[in-house]
Amino acid sequence: MGYIVELEGVNKIYGSNHVVRDLELKVEEGEFLTLLGSSGCGKTTTLRMIAGFEEPTTGSIKVEGEAIEEKEPFERNVNTVFQSYALFPHKTIFDNIAYGLKMKKVPKPEIKKRVTEMMELVQLEGFEKRYPSQLSGGQKQRVAIARALINRPRVLLLDEPLGALDLKLRKQMQLELKRLQRKLNITFIYVTHDQEEALTMSDRIAIMHDGVLDQLGTPTEIYEQPKTKFVATFIGETNIFDGQINDIKGSDISVVIENGYISGRGDGFKTGEYITVSVRPEKLKFAETPQEGFTVPALVKDYIYVGSIIKCIVSLPNGNELKIERLAGEKLPDIGSTIYPYWNREDAVLIHNRDNMVFETIDSITFN
Repeated sequence: MGYIVELEGVNKIYGSNHVVRDLELKVEEGEFLTLLGSSGCGKTTTLRMIAGFEEPTTGSIKVEGEAIEEKEPFERNVNTVFQSYALFPHKTIFDNIAYGLKMKKVPKPEIKKRVTEMMELVQLEGFEKRYPSQLSGGQKQRVAIARALINRPRVLLLDEPLGALDLKLRKQMQLELKRLQRKLNITFIYVTHDQEEALTMSDRIAIMHDGVLDQLGTPTEIYEQPKTKFVATFIGETNIFDGQINDIKGSDISVVIENGYISGRGDGFKTGEYITVSVRPEKLKFAETPQEGFTVPALVKDYIYVGSIIKCIVSLPNGNELKIERLAGEKLPDIGSTIYPYWNREDAVLIHNRDNMVFETIDSITFN
């Protein structure tokens, strides 16, 4: 499988604002790739550079191996779907979808055939003579997608297309988009800040932070093996510990934090190195006494009931809170009790601390 979109050394600078930094990204043909990150991370700017609405300050962008920086948006074999739909209010749904083909002077019989096929594909048969004002938000978004797909682009760019929809409809449209993408085998590059949306739809996720590509991987890789502290905290819920490696025995690593010792497993680390340890709430266990390699006490503060899941909130002596997650009906400690959190060493993700953060070890703190 070849690369259909390639970004090489791409930078985008607005005045003193370096929005995208040295971006290297290769998108495989036929994949669903999501650019994920918080507001201002550079994901939409990256999409707009691929579309041709922005020019890179430096670097190269290729589609099907051909550099496209000098091409106008309409000359690129890509189409874009926006959150705002951008439909023509005075045109029927048929004419909205057919617009691009009419501009290309495609024969009328061919236009009718392709519009009919596209309306069936997005499940809007019978809506040909309606106007955008007569449609729901989800139906309008389907029209916008059909209008983009009818031109048969090699790449479809989607800029937070479901952001204006309510939660139930958004989840439904997520599945619809994934179905369309698989059926048509068109490359989708999708921008969102919604982590669950990215995990649900994507073949791979590119997580951006402050203009930098922090990690590129499958949803499983991103969730199970985050490479940076930002990725660990941005995707799903996690418990974070900042500490210093105290001892290494093979791949077993002892880490000292403010209030005691925790353990993990990893390679490529050094004794004395400052690291971040990430443990998902569902991986966290608890005991009434310290366990081997785990000596940090915690006070049970509260429970949060979220249907089939119960989250137990516990507080460390330094005030940091942890979450322990269990299925409803499973055993959890009593509120007000003191426990010792621990986990299987392989369930902890050890992350190099880029800032080499220094902290003061607090020798002994007791709960009041």
